[in-house]
Amino acid sequence: MSNKGHSTVDTDTERRTDPRTETDAAGTVENGAAPTASGDSPPAGGAPVLKLDGLRKSYATEPVVEGLSLSVREGEILTLLGPSGCGKTTTLRLIAGLERPDGGAVRINGESVSGSSFVAPEDRGVGVVFQEFALFPHLTARENVAFGLKDRPDDEVEARVGDLLELVDLGGQGDSYPDQLSGGQQQRVALARSLAPEPDILLLDEPFSNLDVDLRVEMREEVREIIKRTGVTAVSVTHDQEEALSISDRVAVMTDGRIEQIGEPETVFQHPESRFVAAFLGYASFVPGYVSGDIVETDLGTVPREQIHGLAREYDHTRIDLLVRPDDVSARPVADAADGCGRVVGRRYLGPTFLYEVELDTGESIQCMHNHDENIPTSGPVDLALEADHELAWFPREQRPEDDSRYGS
Repeated sequence: MSNKGHSTVDTDTERRTDPRTETDAAGTVENGAAPTASGDSPPAGGAPVLKLDGLRKSYATEPVVEGLSLSVREGEILTLLGPSGCGKTTTLRLIAGLERPDGGAVRINGESVSGSSFVAPEDRGVGVVFQEFALFPHLTARENVAFGLKDRPDDEVEARVGDLLELVDLGGQGDSYPDQLSGGQQQRVALARSLAPEPDILLLDEPFSNLDVDLRVEMREEVREIIKRTGVTAVSVTHDQEEALSISDRVAVMTDGRIEQIGEPETVFQHPESRFVAAFLGYASFVPGYVSGDIVETDLGTVPREQIHGLAREYDHTRIDLLVRPDDVSARPVADAADGCGRVVGRRYLGPTFLYEVELDTGESIQCMHNHDENIPTSGPVDLALEADHELAWFPREQRPEDDSRYGS
């Protein structure tokens, strides 16, 4: 079976749970157990600026957001990450007040802004940076930034706009119109305009999707720095895994209207709690293994038990799957198939590297990555070695749709 970076699995049956502790997406601990160190809970320090509690939204008979709960602390950047149709943009619109929830609550600074106490978007203290930037073409950069400050004295507006243009490094472009600005400059104007009224929360809807690749990388670093300098609380939405992992303090991975996992980017990537999260965040292969005392036996060799993250003793003598990324595995060409463990069945050129797909003799498919100048065959027998120098995530083997009875009895 090939495990591509965007494969979809049955998340209800594919989630790994520790029988001793379960937490919900908002970090609330059930069964009286102590919280885990997975980053589920928002950072400490005061009440949350934003709290979503059991949020639900459907269009006709189609549920889009189902029982979604989370909290965002002051100054935090949280990104809702997921595939198209997972409900992330609808969640953003519910926060902004552009949609009304069917159930649950949106609270900003402890006050409900939904349900019977619905607060209009313009009165919520929320700024939005739209995917298309939505700048007024007939207004200059300065006038665009000042648009939401019409109720303030002129001298205050002039000072505020000037400060923001300097903040986004456009101090000399105040009199330029949008069509005279580059894509990155337009985005900075849109960001400054959203920050001008000093919102409690800044919402960013796929903010980098309209930029080319090089500018996208540059702008997400700039935007994160600007947000951090202002201290505003931010919620971003994207389907781009690299973007989410690079700009966020925490990432909430969504699927089917629910939060599948929430935590710090490194934690979510290295220790995914479901196969969906593992596969969605990047190329993922699942290596079958058998827990035997202090080691785990796999087709790629033995792995010390201590290298398997959170592998409890109750899983002794059971079959598990180890999550490996392409850079955790290396291939070595062999002359005789008997000296290897599989065959190269595919190769993808990624620029500085090649991504190889190797089909093991047992039928499993494993991906590995090598520099373009390494002598790895495009087909034929190879031997694989597991070279990860970090803890590996794992999942109970019996939860895998295609069960494998080769390990254990």
